[in-house]
Amino acid sequence: MPRSIRMAILFACLVATVAFRAAPVAAQSPLQEVLQTVQDQVANPARRTVPEVLDALLATEAPGRLEFLRAWAEREVYVRPGDGLFFYARDAADQSLVLLDIDTGAEIDRVGSRDVNQIRPNAGVRREIAAALVKFELLDPEPAQRRAALETVARSPDPEQIPALRAALAEEDDPGIAARMERLINLLVARFAPDTATRVAAVESLSGDISTEARRVLNQLLQTRTDFAETRPEDTNLATLRTVGGDIGLEDAYARLADAGHFPPRPGHNAIRDALRAHVVAGEVGGVPVHRLDTDAARHEAYRALEEAGSVPPLVTQADMEAAVSQYVFFDAYLEPDPAVTDAARAALDSTRTAISAWQFLGITLDALSLASIFFLAAIGLAITFGVMRVINMAHGEFIMMGAYTGYVVQTLIPSYTVSLVVALPLAFGVAFAAGVSMERLVIRHLYTRPLETLLATFGISIALQQLAKNVFGTQARPLTAPDWLAGAIRFNDIVSISTIRVAIFVLALMFLLLLLYILNRTRLGLEVRAVTQNPGMAGSMGISPDRINMLTFGLGSGIAGVAGVAIGLYAQVTSEMGANYIVQSFMTVVVGGVGSVFGTLAGAGLIGALQKGIEWFNPANTLAAQTYMVLFIILFIQFRPKGIVALKGRAAGD
Repeated sequence: MPRSIRMAILFACLVATVAFRAAPVAAQSPLQEVLQTVQDQVANPARRTVPEVLDALLATEAPGRLEFLRAWAEREVYVRPGDGLFFYARDAADQSLVLLDIDTGAEIDRVGSRDVNQIRPNAGVRREIAAALVKFELLDPEPAQRRAALETVARSPDPEQIPALRAALAEEDDPGIAARMERLINLLVARFAPDTATRVAAVESLSGDISTEARRVLNQLLQTRTDFAETRPEDTNLATLRTVGGDIGLEDAYARLADAGHFPPRPGHNAIRDALRAHVVAGEVGGVPVHRLDTDAARHEAYRALEEAGSVPPLVTQADMEAAVSQYVFFDAYLEPDPAVTDAARAALDSTRTAISAWQFLGITLDALSLASIFFLAAIGLAITFGVMRVINMAHGEFIMMGAYTGYVVQTLIPSYTVSLVVALPLAFGVAFAAGVSMERLVIRHLYTRPLETLLATFGISIALQQLAKNVFGTQARPLTAPDWLAGAIRFNDIVSISTIRVAIFVLALMFLLLLLYILNRTRLGLEVRAVTQNPGMAGSMGISPDRINMLTFGLGSGIAGVAGVAIGLYAQVTSEMGANYIVQSFMTVVVGGVGSVFGTLAGAGLIGALQKGIEWFNPANTLAAQTYMVLFIILFIQFRPKGIVALKGRAAGD
């Protein structure tokens, strides 16, 4: 069946219930002639007259009906007062309007803006037109238009949309759009179907569905109102019975009864004060001097005197309220009258909440893995240098900062974000490697046997590097922009998503893990590093130069920190102090995991990442508390396992 015929049939279903009918118009009449039969309704639109225009358009197969409805809703239709004809219009270069024939689109005339009147439907009329357009657009030849119509249905669900969706579904040949139609039909049936069995089946099909749409429907079915009655109502779909003093306060319960007119309202403190103030006579209120009205007891005494005189409403006591509320039953009732539907909705929502909890746990796990990968990249270089050289490098964070600024400089020179990132990663490694080797040759190697002096020296270098970065780049944060293919997030559902940059950092951390394992276990350098780590004296007697290995190891650790700086800079601010934000976590990762061990650093990063995200989940508004609890946990952890998760053998174990 041609799509235009299907659209006409659907339009007929839409307007079959209208109260007014326009005069019949012969088939194939031009659109202008059809509109002239409802000229006043089109030129002066109102919500009650929109069905008359739709009915007139239904009676003809003149082309351009949909285009006219869209233009009418968008206020793009003009009427010429002289003859009442309708036109489209576009702006001309000389600020006049070019009138276009409403049937053919051909230019008719050029007029001033005062020669024609723009038709401006109000918001209510535009909603009516939009609702009619949805029915047509469900059968539009363009898939994008049909998808847009489905989203309109999802935003404004209505029971009258069910037949139109079913008619469109029968003709839909796009699997994705058909699935979307089926889902919307199911959601609408769950809310609006007339028979209980159909609704219950639709509601049960939403069990475990964590989408926002499904949860919204279930929550709407379980909406309640608070009410009261003299006895427990039998014809009401009860949700819960409220206990006065427990589920509902005594004053709140009495206020509901008073609002309904069953008992006199209870005057509050302000009302009592105003009443006393209004009845001051000769310095007294109800025989009580004004200077004594500084306590609740005195004010109540004066108020009761006025009450006995009939000047004020009676004062409701605690006993009065208790006696009043004891005569009624307070309860929450479902707005949905069918108990079978609410029972099914409650069971479906319980199942959905269980599924949501599982997905939230998965989301926290992904966040923990993402954070662990960042900690691993930031700490692995420190772990290697500390394990081999026993040097506490307080300037390790500044190598991270150095790598981030290297990425920023590369982006200022190479406009392509993808190419600049490819260039920045190895260049950041090289810059940080060279800086690390220079630092080791000039400072560190002279302080191997003096750990306190090494700590102070690297701390001083850290401050100097921060100040140098401020002098060169300023104090403002510099942008390090990720390529478009790293923008956005990988979305699993409405609960779980993870940014693409975090995934890329995880992959980068995994690549470095494999690369380090290969270097340490499959290369000559790795063999020498492991030998110096375990026993430098014996390694030296075997022809290995510990001095050379220390230099290369320090450079390697610094280079890895530079690469970590590029990765971190893609989502964090690039500033001179950015390294200080990660030095503490890096040291904690090394201490918990075990110094000098790649797998220990990996385990430490995973433990700290999981711990921090877990604590943040319990207290998401206070990340500082999460870090505090994490430090306390680590202090307790090293009391029981001072050498970390993976203890190292050799010199490190003996020191």
